[in-house]
Amino acid sequence: MEVILLEDVKNVGKKGDVVKVNDGYARNVLIKQKKGIEATGKNLNDLKLKKANDDKIAAENLAAAKELGKKIEESEITIAIKIGEGGKSFGSVSSKEIAEEVKSQLGFEVDKKKVQLKDAIKAVGTHEVKIKLHPQVTTTLKVNVVGK
Repeated sequence: MEVILLEDVKNVGKKGDVVKVNDGYARNVLIKQKKGIEATGKNLNDLKLKKANDDKIAAENLAAAKELGKKIEESEITIAIKIGEGGKSFGSVSSKEIAEEVKSQLGFEVDKKKVQLKDAIKAVGTHEVKIKLHPQVTTTLKVNVVGK
């Protein structure tokens, strides 16, 4: 019997795959536990339409991420940190602060987990920070750190 998997099943296949399994396994395990449905003509057509819709949504998300990446790359944010005598900084600039400043200064929503900092910024000056907006889109933001 052919079954369309509704979720990943170990040693059988991934979600959305059409697999051929024994009738008993299909009826008693996959269909009963709602891990799969029988591969009828209607169900196969629904799967095809769902995959086409998912591909369209993925393409739209990629295009939106590329557009946002271009806007971020063209802009710059300024963050002030406390500076002591001799130019020593008190504290540092973290990815959370960068994400908050991008939202307040540029108006773009960026998750702090997507800001890729190797180490927190502790020096005054202009720094380039990578932001991963999408698995295929990574952009660079200029962060200008000034003393206050």
